[in-house]
Amino acid sequence: MTTGSLPPGLARNSRLDRWVEIRTDGVVEVRTGKVEIGQGITSALAQIAAEELDVDYARIRMIPADTGRSPNEGVTAGSRSTMDGGGALRQACAEVRDAFLQAAARRLDAGVDELFVRDGTIHRKASNESATYWELSVEVDLSRDADGRAAPKRADQLTLVGKPLPRLDLPDKVAGAGVYVHDLELPGMLHGRVVRPPSYRAVLQAFDGKRIEAMPGVRAVVRDGRFLGVVAAREEQAVTAAAALAKCAVWQEAADLPDVDAMPAFLRSRPSKAKMLSEKGVPRHTGTHDLGAHAEGAHAVSASYSRPFLAHASIGPACAVARVQAGAIEVWCQSQSIHPTRLDIAKTLGVAPDTITVRHVQGAGCYGHNAADDAALDAVLLARAVEGHPVRLQWSHEDELAWSPFGPAMVVAMNGAVDGAGRIVDWRHELWSNPHIARPGLQESPSLLAAWHLDRPFAQPPGIDALPGIQPTSERNAVPIYDFPNQRVVLNALERLPVRTGTLRAIGGFLNTYAIECFMDELAHAAGVDPVELRLKHLGDERAIAVIEAARARSGLASRSRHDGSGGGSGGNGSRGDGTRGRGLGFARYSNEAAYAAVVVEVEAGATIKVVRAVAVVDCGRTINPDGVSNQVEGGIVQAVSWVLKEQVRFDRTRITTRTWDELSDPALQGRPQGDEPGSAADRPASDGCRRAADHPASRRDRERVLRRDRRTDPAGPDDARGRAGDAPGR
Repeated sequence: MTTGSLPPGLARNSRLDRWVEIRTDGVVEVRTGKVEIGQGITSALAQIAAEELDVDYARIRMIPADTGRSPNEGVTAGSRSTMDGGGALRQACAEVRDAFLQAAARRLDAGVDELFVRDGTIHRKASNESATYWELSVEVDLSRDADGRAAPKRADQLTLVGKPLPRLDLPDKVAGAGVYVHDLELPGMLHGRVVRPPSYRAVLQAFDGKRIEAMPGVRAVVRDGRFLGVVAAREEQAVTAAAALAKCAVWQEAADLPDVDAMPAFLRSRPSKAKMLSEKGVPRHTGTHDLGAHAEGAHAVSASYSRPFLAHASIGPACAVARVQAGAIEVWCQSQSIHPTRLDIAKTLGVAPDTITVRHVQGAGCYGHNAADDAALDAVLLARAVEGHPVRLQWSHEDELAWSPFGPAMVVAMNGAVDGAGRIVDWRHELWSNPHIARPGLQESPSLLAAWHLDRPFAQPPGIDALPGIQPTSERNAVPIYDFPNQRVVLNALERLPVRTGTLRAIGGFLNTYAIECFMDELAHAAGVDPVELRLKHLGDERAIAVIEAARARSGLASRSRHDGSGGGSGGNGSRGDGTRGRGLGFARYSNEAAYAAVVVEVEAGATIKVVRAVAVVDCGRTINPDGVSNQVEGGIVQAVSWVLKEQVRFDRTRITTRTWDELSDPALQGRPQGDEPGSAADRPASDGCRRAADHPASRRDRERVLRRDRRTDPAGPDDARGRAGDAPGR
């Protein structure tokens, strides 16, 4: 390996001492730009570091990301932390290990090939001579650049990678040891709350700031344009003052939001720019009537699928602490992108980025762009009013649900044809979506909520659909992994939606995969063939085939030629045989280039809908920690089920009306499914199997696949967008 071929993250942050510090007391400090948001990444990275350094896992101390010391690895997102961050750390640790081997060789007057390392002690073969990392750390200078000359371990040399080592972060979390930003306490700390406008475009007309300033404990009332906040000595005083401020504030609102129950039609009606994603063969795209022209006796099918706006709904709201003192700004927050967030805070305040230090502290788990970055700026704006004092700023759950970015609503229209031999001869996939990326640090205008509400407001920037080295977001997985002779895939790119949106788990890949998998079942039903066999017939990827076959075998999903009306989804009856249970299979490959997953879900549909059992089979290549993979798969299944059957953000013509978890969720779903053989790209296929198990094509005459809170579908044709948007997710 040469410097030019270093992993990108290491090439951009090549100083080895930004990644690793070997302490004289036997501790190895590891820094990374990737942050822990509940996914277990810091433990996986610790495992990689311990492996390459040949030290015990217990010696590793993962240091939270800090803009002053940590490598700048951009955003922790896109399911790429192990692949990108892990690859960079692996090479960095290999180079650190090599540097210590070279130092030991000089001390012991030996060749490097005569040495081996065991838990930080470098031994000379056939001798009792040794030296430790801890002894050598005073003479090994890591303030140099990686050069790519040291080779990481081969697969046959690995001893820690692939083992279910315990997560480093769990003991303190289980013991309530105060690891979260919400628990942070600094000397002289005050407490703040922000009073948001009641709706997106509300304008502040008046408020009684003097009365609020006179309330017990209040240290400051902050008003800058539409940004309102209070700072108080105690948290309960800040909460009370914020409630009084909200009550006395007078706002002028505009009723300019669209009908949430007609969102599919609204999306299709918006101005858009068409982008051809894939075209091969001679796809028939003038109408459904000629789809069968490629083969005699072909069956033409059309359907449309949509999803609503979806909320992050983290178990804990956003929180941050900030201190402004002598021209320096310090921020402690749960941001997934501390370096880009620092840039946008600097833009908002008109200061140099190097006057700001942002430190990551864990918060509630999330899968995408939530309010963590917004809270960081909120805390800074309040801290400026009480210079020298740290200010702890926490959002409410109500504001989190109303003001965090939502996963965008989307629509997919499908048209296709299958011949009498069960071959798909035509395939058309048309998608309507806005760009999903709206994170900080990417555009000229800040992507932080408060920046748009100031007296001199910044413009809310439009979304971005792709970043260098990362697949576009809205079109993710739209091009099918299946092989069809004639296909056409089109994205109708919308500039922005009427409510705030951002990345959420699986991003556009969720609805695209959902539509593809559901439509495969539609075509199988039209042709009278087994849905699983139809998938296998159109796959040439042996790993994909193996995953589907393993899921079918482990779940007991029987093959069949036609839907018999008493089970559901992609092959097979439920266990009762009375028509109340059904099974469905969904399959996906993440981004069509990473992990493979097939999930079989058994659903009981009666007065309520209950997911009884889920069997997941995943091929994600080399696994760092199998427990981490299981956690991702199990969490993906549970979240996908909730998104499909329970969750939808609603609004009237003026305001977001989904302000509590009760309003977000449908109680019709009971409990979590029984798991079996979890094997991580499982959020999309789980939703596909769940939906089809509960609602097989044979049980409906309509083809407008719009998931609804009340679990009914409107009898709409393929070009009729009536009904409520309601599907699954989209990180």
